[in-house]
Amino acid sequence: MNETISTLTTRKSSRLYRHEHISEAEIEQILAAGLNAPSGRNTQSPRFVVVTDEDTVKKLSQLNAAVMGFDGDPFYGAQDLIIVLAKKECTYLYDGSLAMGNLLSAAWSLGIDCRWIHRAKEIFESDEGKRLLKKWGIDEDVEGIGFCILGHAADDKEKTKIKPGRVFYVK
Repeated sequence: MNETISTLTTRKSSRLYRHEHISEAEIEQILAAGLNAPSGRNTQSPRFVVVTDEDTVKKLSQLNAAVMGFDGDPFYGAQDLIIVLAKKECTYLYDGSLAMGNLLSAAWSLGIDCRWIHRAKEIFESDEGKRLLKKWGIDEDVEGIGFCILGHAADDKEKTKIKPGRVFYVK
């Protein structure tokens, strides 16, 4: 099987991560995939924030949990994450989603476990989220697309079964 197709069809999401970081070189490779995602009219609207600082990861996890009314860690112990934001223009929501997909596929191809965590939109619309964006030097009108959590799984999860009846052919 083609290596790309294998990556896309074997990826799975973990819900428990080991307490360790992935390397900067791995993060740079994953980011390259996100930066090269197609975008409507080549606007390149996605923006990426790499977070490896333990306190910031914990703060973002707490903000995420608060949005969903959850008493736990929605980042499942992952030590590293890439926040995908998108500048509000053209097809930004789709562009950011495609960039997230590229991040996930690239991570998996490197043997790094990953998962898309939602609620970035709500977090970065809040006053606290806006303060974080300002602190990080992001002053554009952006929307939070999601969090790509990265690490090495501490559990062994089986691949999700693909539901039948989702493909229709018109010949």
